[in-house]
Amino acid sequence: MPLSIQYPAWLKPEIIPGLPIRWYGLMYVFAFGTAFLLYRRQVKERNFPMTEDELSGLFGWGILSLILGARIFSTLVYEGSDYYIQRPWLILWPFRNGSFTGFTGMSYHGGVIGGIIAIVVYSELKKFDYREIGDMFAASIPLGYTFGRLGNFINGELYGRITASPLGMVFPDGAVMATNSDFAAIRDGAEEMGLAAIVGPGGSLNFPRHPSQLYEMLFEGIVLWAVIWFFRNRKPFKGFLLTLYLSGYGLVRFFIEYFREPDSNLGYPIQLVRTDIPTALGHPPLCFSTGQILCFVMIIAGLAWALAASRMKDREPVRVYLPGGQKPLPKPENKAAERNRRRKLRNKLR
Repeated sequence: MPLSIQYPAWLKPEIIPGLPIRWYGLMYVFAFGTAFLLYRRQVKERNFPMTEDELSGLFGWGILSLILGARIFSTLVYEGSDYYIQRPWLILWPFRNGSFTGFTGMSYHGGVIGGIIAIVVYSELKKFDYREIGDMFAASIPLGYTFGRLGNFINGELYGRITASPLGMVFPDGAVMATNSDFAAIRDGAEEMGLAAIVGPGGSLNFPRHPSQLYEMLFEGIVLWAVIWFFRNRKPFKGFLLTLYLSGYGLVRFFIEYFREPDSNLGYPIQLVRTDIPTALGHPPLCFSTGQILCFVMIIAGLAWALAASRMKDREPVRVYLPGGQKPLPKPENKAAERNRRRKLRNKLR
């Protein structure tokens, strides 16, 4: 049997066993805190005309809108039943059957929609340029996002497909039950890959899986953040970082979805070539999961936004604002004039 990694037995969803305090919820606190600090740094380094109260208000409304969007979108798109449609008042109720469950379903794409709505509305109310606000958020969110995927890993959820790769990990809840209609196909397919089943209770079979949560944490979080952060002072027009974020995230996750097992109740909504391969065993290139469809929409939205933002009035980026929110002197075309401009700018900021 190929080498595989065992999921750490000591890693539990609850911070303190028996208490309804979970690592996943704490990861949200770390995520929002990280994004807040990165956003605040950009405000200070650019001398952006935003007070601490306005910054706190923006994040407060942004977090609320993000959570609402993520939760509502999850129940409408990923739930796969009419449970919440018939009981919409339970969407934001963290209890089920008398037990505290928290929000057991949160959609990233819904969170993006909610966050964008908050940015546009708050910018309109406070008379900020929503392109500037969106760009600073784009350079802040991905690094915070890493904590969300780490929370998924700690929960042992959203794992990937069965794999013979040395990176494969045996998750405690990754077993295929004997009642599953794909049970025999998965067993036979895994044997062809050289994988010996780990027999669990009730005749279930467990196999190594791609730790897709960690793939996403690395590429959708750390790598994407590093790219956007690099361009934060090099963007060609206002709104460019938002383009990088939307299209970059959509592109990266689109390909990572090939390693991640789609939701069993949704499967592949689009199959350009029909397949009978169980979703746990393989992901045909021309079959697309719900996540891939939404990511494709993100890519197109990002490119459309780039086309629109690059043609908008007052699209020239402002690197550093002067005291009082004034814009800096226009950027000259030659190096000598640029040195003179920077000298004048330094004198004004003293």
